[in-house]
Amino acid sequence: MSKLHIKKDDNVIVIAGADKGKTGKVLKVLVKENRAIVEGVNMVSKSTKPSAKNPQGGIVKQEAPIHISNISLIDPKSGKATRVAIKHDGKNVIRIAKKSGEEIK
Repeated sequence: MSKLHIKKDDNVIVIAGADKGKTGKVLKVLVKENRAIVEGVNMVSKSTKPSAKNPQGGIVKQEAPIHISNISLIDPKSGKATRVAIKHDGKNVIRIAKKSGEEIK
């Protein structure tokens, strides 16, 4: 299992697939499957049974996981897709955008 360049709450852009060009915030990272759930991207329709939370039931739209290789981090300075460099500062690990050199928070 390798380290991933994407973390929860990162702003990302889809660089491949049906939703190419869409941007969103990472809601969850599924490390074992190398996938992430991005807000408003890869929407699927799911049938749900009636429950206390949803008494009517029916069809619900929700985000499906997208592969990590199909998303890229957004550069905080330019707003475009960028790769990530990792810098070790003592015990701290800092992620840096390759395009602008800005620190990713």
